Amino acid sequence: MKKLAIVILVSLFSNGLFAEDDWGKTGHRVVGEIADNYLSKKAEKEISKLLSGHSLAYVANYGDDIKSDRQYDSFSPWHYVNFPFGEKYELNEKSDKGDIIQGINKCISVLKNTNSPKEEKLFYLKMLVHFMGDLHQPLHIGLADDKGGNDFQVRWFSDGTNLHSVWDYRMLDSYEMSYTEIAANTDVLSKEQVKAIKSGTVIDWMYESRALCEDIYEHTEIGEKLSYKYMYDYMDTLRSQLQKGGIRLAGLLNEIFS
Repeated sequence: MKKLAIVILVSLFSNGLFAEDDWGKTGHRVVGEIADNYLSKKAEKEISKLLSGHSLAYVANYGDDIKSDRQYDSFSPWHYVNFPFGEKYELNEKSDKGDIIQGINKCISVLKNTNSPKEEKLFYLKMLVHFMGDLHQPLHIGLADDKGGNDFQVRWFSDGTNLHSVWDYRMLDSYEMSYTEIAANTDVLSKEQVKAIKSGTVIDWMYESRALCEDIYEHTEIGEKLSYKYMYDYMDTLRSQLQKGGIRLAGLLNEIFS
């Protein structure tokens, strides 16, 4: 019986039924790597002090890594926000446990506060890097009914999985490039394009992800087998979201440490 239970648990995890990661480790590191390339000299210097010389990519998965420690359970709801399609975030009742918008704003507030202790700033810097990645994963601006796509069952090539996992890591894994390779091969943008990406607010960027989430639901069916055609349709969107996440993260950090 013990062996059977272990086999079942391994199967569930491998099929993504318990998946809670976001962008997977590769995607978050891509966001951090791109952000590193857009930091101002002053922001780069201050961040290096806080991170003891480590890069943003190095700490990008911290928000997921701490999930194994129960003392950080209260931060779990900060990775996402759910509300019905066609409705506005501002008009929906907010969770008293927080959400990704409240989480990002908390990080910014702590980092801007000159009285915040260094250790507190370090913690919220690492969380901000992670949350900005989450903000650009469309299924993190999803629906409560299916837990942000975690209960939306599909097949990825020959494997049973869920829609959330497809966008978290399965497409990126199928792309078979390291985070540094993906970051180095982002679209070449003009200064005007970078400025346009940085413009707006966290709420505006959240609505961009929400629009993509609605499009994904419109073009994906429960139980559908997703493979090369899905990669063809959505891989450029995924890459663009990672690039926007990195550029916008750098923009926030440049403002915070200006």
